[in-house]
Amino acid sequence: MMQHAIRLLAILSECGEPVKASDPPEAIAVIRAELRLQALDFWLRNPDYLAGELLTKVEDHDLPVNYLSVVEHLLNSPEPDLHWYPMPRWHHGAYEAIDDAFSVLSAYGLALVRRMGGVQRTARSQFFLTDAGRAAAADLAQERVLSWYTEQAKLVALVAGTDNGSSLKQRQYQQAEYARTKLGVNIAPIHSAVRGRLEAFKAAVGGSLAPVAGGQK
Repeated sequence: MMQHAIRLLAILSECGEPVKASDPPEAIAVIRAELRLQALDFWLRNPDYLAGELLTKVEDHDLPVNYLSVVEHLLNSPEPDLHWYPMPRWHHGAYEAIDDAFSVLSAYGLALVRRMGGVQRTARSQFFLTDAGRAAAADLAQERVLSWYTEQAKLVALVAGTDNGSSLKQRQYQQAEYARTKLGVNIAPIHSAVRGRLEAFKAAVGGSLAPVAGGQK
């Protein structure tokens, strides 16, 4: 549960959007739907799927080719095995209950959740980061081991952009392993498939690739 809470904190800090005047006064960033939060968490927990999204952006010329070094790092380092936390697939894609993990953040004043809607309108949750949460996330980024979550969340923010949760889930369903996973079963990795795509693309572009400045090494 604590690892889940750390992941959610990193996601809120790196992927949250600016708040509005109508939001809680203590909030400084927000993710406005659980569907988006769950999609972001899936990429953070599955580095091979994240690598695949980065590779797609390079193939589509949305990112420069030097991001292939980041893709290669995600696939080659021991971190994918150490930080792979599979998620089961349900009717709306990858999902794991977040109430317990988020309660940890709320208990320390790092984040808060607000439910919108009511009897005549479907309720949805919005997730807010506080100043204390931002400070905790900054401390997290300075920790030798835990900074992995911060760096990974930055890459998640890069591939997700401003797409809403439904759009992110649609992109994830484009992966065959994800789409054909039975309900309630953990979504299988795609490490080998992404590696094959990477090697083919590297052969096509040729030459050595400089690492991304300030990126993962």
